[in-house]
Amino acid sequence: MIFELTPGSSGGRHFGSCLVEARDGLLYASIGERGDRPSAQDLSRENGSIIRIARDGSIPADNPFAKTPGAQPEIWSYGHRNPQGAALDLDGALWAVEHGARGGDEVNRIKPGANYGWPVISYGRHYSGLKIGEGTAKPGMEQPAHYWDPSIAPSGLMIYSVALWPEWRGDFFVGSLKFGYISRLSGTPLSEVEQLKSAETKRVRDIREAPDGSIWFLSVADGAAYRISPK
Repeated sequence: MIFELTPGSSGGRHFGSCLVEARDGLLYASIGERGDRPSAQDLSRENGSIIRIARDGSIPADNPFAKTPGAQPEIWSYGHRNPQGAALDLDGALWAVEHGARGGDEVNRIKPGANYGWPVISYGRHYSGLKIGEGTAKPGMEQPAHYWDPSIAPSGLMIYSVALWPEWRGDFFVGSLKFGYISRLSGTPLSEVEQLKSAETKRVRDIREAPDGSIWFLSVADGAAYRISPK
């Protein structure tokens, strides 16, 4: 074991979680707020954060809160609700997708020390229909690069890099657990430009780029992995 949540949590939902290896060999891991919304703003807990550690579990000296009294030194970013997918872009920058509540699923460019706002700001609403927090924006809190409303329940994230489909290079692919498709996002600002949907794309849990440039995705509805390749 190289990491353990401190203190532990008994929450039965919003676990996160995904693991990404950076180009320098360090590891990023996403952690949901475990259903304890205020904990996502508490730097003394890892709930609702993305952490950054070395392979042996040690803390990189340049982590943003490594020298902050009372903060968990693993934390790289915080204010997340339930980030279930993450990936590096073509420049090696980290991105993540996370579940909002009723609306407000997000794509975020993850920056060191940044606060992504949950539960203070959100583009979603509580399932009761009531407003979440203080609105959709607040100084010192990041805005999403893209958000979905209604929610798609985003899972895995892949950023395409190989030239098998040169027109897709740099595009984002996000699985939808709710609507049964793969969302393709592109452009600046980032926006959904296509929905890849078939009988196989039911509850897409994860998506990956294969070494040959084809695309693998996992459907938990079918309990099967599928491959997308040019005709």
